[in-house]
Amino acid sequence: MSASTSSSIYSGKTALISGAGGGIGLALAKEFGLLGMNVVIADIDKQALAEAKTALKSHGINVLACTLDVTDYAQWETCVEETIEKFGKLHMVVNNAGVGGIPGKIEQTDHDTWRWVVDVNMMGVLYGTQAATPEIKRHGEGGWIINVASMAGMMGVPFSSAYAATKAAVVSMTESWAVELKPHNIHVSVLCPAFVKTRIHESLRNKQEKYKSTQSKIEMTSQDKDRFKKSFGAAAALVESGIDPELLAKRVVEALGTNQQYIFTHPNYRDAITYRSGLLGKAFDDAQQSELVKHLIDEEIVSL
Repeated sequence: MSASTSSSIYSGKTALISGAGGGIGLALAKEFGLLGMNVVIADIDKQALAEAKTALKSHGINVLACTLDVTDYAQWETCVEETIEKFGKLHMVVNNAGVGGIPGKIEQTDHDTWRWVVDVNMMGVLYGTQAATPEIKRHGEGGWIINVASMAGMMGVPFSSAYAATKAAVVSMTESWAVELKPHNIHVSVLCPAFVKTRIHESLRNKQEKYKSTQSKIEMTSQDKDRFKKSFGAAAALVESGIDPELLAKRVVEALGTNQQYIFTHPNYRDAITYRSGLLGKAFDDAQQSELVKHLIDEEIVSL
């Protein structure tokens, strides 16, 4: 799809993007804005949000900034209301806001941190989609829902189970909504990048007070503390070696042009995902050979 064709598809329409104070969210806001969209940038970091708004306006982009804690559904509703008041219609929501959590062994899992990761990475996606979908349906012009997951949603990540679990949930939510919303001409995609130059390894800076209510009772040895420190350092190095958010944003537009449901940015991860697919295939082979359940092979699949 040519740039002019892309521009005509998006021109005059409106996108609401969470976590758009920087990184992937800001890059997507700029890319869609340059294609002619009105963009509503939302973020919990007010200073970053203000700076992002200024940067986008310098490119001549129509922009509205909305302070948003994605774990608060009422704030989502307010942001959608402000979007409609400003631009009249909403055509796209990008559920981008996400946090990395804290790496650690299962027996050292902090429950408040898990709730934080689940609420931001999973419930935030639900809230954004739930708040925006009625408005996207209302005008009957169709639209897009883009959920930002991760390559971690396609494969487990040792010592980062909260992050991987929530991103896997986002993949599954996308698959469910893609079928549900297709009759309304709403295309639902999930973006699964590997490492991108963002500040996700610094996401503790925006951890809300409600997830700091209890003091962790987990005791760590000095060896564990050293390992955690090294884990954060390794994570930072990997993130900082990732692709530029601007490249990712162009890739998203490219993939939407061919109606991709899964948007991948790192083809070098194919073998890892293929390995997982192979394990699933072997599991089905095992079931097909089982004397207990092989009789179900010809049973019709029931769908809702």
